[in-house]
Amino acid sequence: MAKAATKTGDKGDQSVSRNKESSASKTAPARAPRVESLVQHGASDLPSVFVDSYNLELRDKEGFIGDRASKRAFAEKLEDWREKLRKIGQDPLGDVATEDLSKKQLDAVLASNDSEAAALIHGVVEEFAQELAGVIRRFLRVKGWEGAETIVVGGGFKESRVGELAIARAAVILKSEGLAVQLTPIRHHPDEAGLIGAAHLMPAWMLSGHGGMLAVDIGGTNIRAGVVKLNLKDAADLSEAEVWKSDLWRHADDEPNREEAVARLARMLTELIAKAERDKVQLAPVIGIGCPGTIEADGLIARGGQNLPGGNWESSRFNLAASLIEAIPQIDGHATFVIIHNDAVVQGLSQVPFVQDVEHWGAVTIGTGLGNARYTNKTVVTKAGREKTDKEKTDKDKTGDKQSGDDGKKSDAKKSGAKNDEAKKGGAKKGDDKKRD
Repeated sequence: MAKAATKTGDKGDQSVSRNKESSASKTAPARAPRVESLVQHGASDLPSVFVDSYNLELRDKEGFIGDRASKRAFAEKLEDWREKLRKIGQDPLGDVATEDLSKKQLDAVLASNDSEAAALIHGVVEEFAQELAGVIRRFLRVKGWEGAETIVVGGGFKESRVGELAIARAAVILKSEGLAVQLTPIRHHPDEAGLIGAAHLMPAWMLSGHGGMLAVDIGGTNIRAGVVKLNLKDAADLSEAEVWKSDLWRHADDEPNREEAVARLARMLTELIAKAERDKVQLAPVIGIGCPGTIEADGLIARGGQNLPGGNWESSRFNLAASLIEAIPQIDGHATFVIIHNDAVVQGLSQVPFVQDVEHWGAVTIGTGLGNARYTNKTVVTKAGREKTDKEKTDKDKTGDKQSGDDGKKSDAKKSGAKNDEAKKGGAKKGDDKKRD
């Protein structure tokens, strides 16, 4: 049975780890042969990976280290530069407030012929990349993060050219320092990664025989709910999973209290269930949820939920899973099961099928803050093994094509033989007619 996630701390460094040693994020002890884990909230033992650390909150005298590599930090750096330029009346970005500049607008500046404006953005990208590299460097010194070979980067920031350049530049900085770690953007759009990753919270038997599942991504500004099509017949490892339908609610605009937010989420899910029923998408009776903060085994949010709608999500008298089960007691005639984990953990899990060639890897999500998680794969597919699998698939496809071709040839031969038989019968009939004449 999996251990519940444990809070640890050392000199202000806090994280969730798989054991109870005293430092911020710990390495795992030697593991006994695995027994199927009891499914629980915030689990460290998941079907495909062990979650070694998440919600790591490193601090120094200036505050949380991760805040230096957030979307807010990028905007602050840009505003600092613009303020310096405004003092001499030469802000190349004009009168538009920094907070009103969208990612598309910043990308357009990078691609424009205005070299001074583009240089300003490039300078901010460089400063931000240095901060991101510095945060990752600090993470890699924590025991729970040591040995990470790949770090996938998610969050909305990466869905822009500015974000891509910052991530790539941070990767170059780390490599130049001799750190053998790959930095790569998460494959899926961050809005979809936060939903698709929820499928990896469940053991295979909970999803078997179903076409989809409900997933929720809760953030400080938005709540997104969707139906994830599992496509298990195409890929049992969930590499072909995709978001079929989704609904977004920008709760920050409505400022609801906690109960109103949960009720709205329940309505969103109920509408998605109805859509799935209409389109004959058979849903597994599960709801997977990614939520900021430290998630206890009983589903309580121990820390980090201060930005959630209405506040007080960390109350010991509030349980999101229980509230949703009360609102949606059944899905497709079966009792509803809800599983909750940290949102950065869930977004990172969407990458599981694509990082099977390493043992240790991590995820960071650049958003309001810097979400983070570190994983250990339970199985590792070597390059040779992957090539063998690809070859087997190719050979299988070729065999299928050959079989199809052989079947076609046999069919043509059969048709040709049938025509010859018809011709022979026709010739014999003409001969008999001549004899009678």
